Amino acid sequence: MKVYEIQQFGLESLVQAERPEPKIKDNQILIKVSAVSLNFRDLMTVMGSYNPKQKLPLIPLSDGVGEVVAIGQEVKRVKVGDRVAAIFAQKWIAGEPERKRLGTTLGGPYDGTLAEYIALDEDGIVHLPNHLSNEEAATLPCAGVTAWNAIISHGKLKAGDTILLQGTGGVSIFALQFAKLVGARVIITSSSDEKLARARALGADETINYKNNPDWEKQVRELTDGNGVDHVVEVGGTNTFDKALKSVRFAGQISVIGILSGPSAKLNLVPILMQNLRIQGIIVGSRTDFEDMNRAIELHKMKPVVDKLFSFDQTREAFEMMASGSHFGKIVIKF
Repeated sequence: MKVYEIQQFGLESLVQAERPEPKIKDNQILIKVSAVSLNFRDLMTVMGSYNPKQKLPLIPLSDGVGEVVAIGQEVKRVKVGDRVAAIFAQKWIAGEPERKRLGTTLGGPYDGTLAEYIALDEDGIVHLPNHLSNEEAATLPCAGVTAWNAIISHGKLKAGDTILLQGTGGVSIFALQFAKLVGARVIITSSSDEKLARARALGADETINYKNNPDWEKQVRELTDGNGVDHVVEVGGTNTFDKALKSVRFAGQISVIGILSGPSAKLNLVPILMQNLRIQGIIVGSRTDFEDMNRAIELHKMKPVVDKLFSFDQTREAFEMMASGSHFGKIVIKF
């Protein structure tokens, strides 16, 4: 079968290769992959900055959707013909994350989904909302679950709250959609007026171009009568965390889910202490979180935002688009 492998770190080493079709154990299923989506973690993995000690070669990507074409003798959750998605951490079914559970993630350290066929334990998948296409469903496992976990499971966002979202990548756009489902007010930032217009079309209430307004945290304060927002989804890291601290209200929450501008930020502890802030790290979520999210998506007939589709042979071009930061929502590779 055809796969893509990271043979050495760097985009130039991401190449097509041939591997034997995987054989399944009694508790496993064989999935013919239909579509996969990219996350920033995948780009970091390919470049070697996510885990420089990752053993190679590695099949990248954690997000994938496909049809079950064979099942082991002990499988009970799934039947042949079902459409399923892989969960990010294969052993994280429910409850809090643990080191041993987070050591079972696809696309590193486990081989990922960028292959014609993948074999997974039956517990490592979820069924999908019927109204979604394969390409739309492929966006859910990481970005969707991360956004859901950040603002719903942990964040407890509710109607009337105000949330600040940074940028218009996959997690931020999912967070925008989920926030509107619960009746929250959304402020979103971007360096592109075109992207901000698209965010408004999805329901964003206020938009800020941070390129034109580098002191955007002051505008956030102005838009909230000086109080600050209830919740921030922090994806920037080094260049944005201090501004997030200045944007959130007393006793508000910052969900840290990304490090797009770098992993090390100069941390001022005073506002965290004096404003009684909650800083919550988010590492995707469990299978239970995924299933809860899917029920909400199906109930509201919500459609994930797919910015651009690539073919399997265009995989490197898909990664190049991710590296450019030009996407709005999700980048998907269709088989």
